[in-house]
Amino acid sequence: MARSAFIVALVLFLVDFQIAPIGHLRAQVPGTGGHEHLTEVACVDVPPGEKRPEFGCFNIGIVTGLHFSQASVYWHLRAFPSRKAAETAKSATGIVVEEDGRVWLSEFGPRTIAPRGGEAIAIVGPLQLPAAKSFAAVLSYAVMRPGDNSRVHTHPGPEGWYVLAGEQCLETPAGANRARAGGTMTVESNIPMELNVTGTTLRRAFALVIHDSTQERGILSDWKPSGACRQ
Repeated sequence: MARSAFIVALVLFLVDFQIAPIGHLRAQVPGTGGHEHLTEVACVDVPPGEKRPEFGCFNIGIVTGLHFSQASVYWHLRAFPSRKAAETAKSATGIVVEEDGRVWLSEFGPRTIAPRGGEAIAIVGPLQLPAAKSFAAVLSYAVMRPGDNSRVHTHPGPEGWYVLAGEQCLETPAGANRARAGGTMTVESNIPMELNVTGTTLRRAFALVIHDSTQERGILSDWKPSGACRQ
């Protein structure tokens, strides 16, 4: 009788403390944050006055009507002490944004261009351009957590990245390409891809797509990734 009472008491104790299965405990490991992973993330516009979500990918700057005399261009990323200084240095086709506690200027052109102030952060490229009458350049900023991933998609133009923090892995049919804080990455036009956030910390990054201005920035793809970034 005493043994039966003990077993009942033990069961009630376990139920009361709601012991979690091992898989759930792993989801709480520091670095993953115990969150529901963001999947099929796409870079989106945030209407003026609307609060931007904490995590995701957001289009923060665009310039249209671009024309290039060369088959490839480079993305020059510079930091400035103030927005006024960046706006003063900006060309007619540059993009000025404020993110990550700094002011950034993006310019596009040959690998060697005359600096106009600020701190040189990165030169991303070459970005091989498709044939088009004119181009649009869209700058995006993403904050994503380990385990998050983009939708499978393509762009009608090249894409480049500058990683501010954390790690990312881009899977394409050619395999996996990885970059971490301070690193850059590029991919050519019309290549199916899936971007994955790897490592154990938040990934913050800029992404730039220069595409045929008559087409959408991103297009869904039915290509199936192999999971190479998670291996």
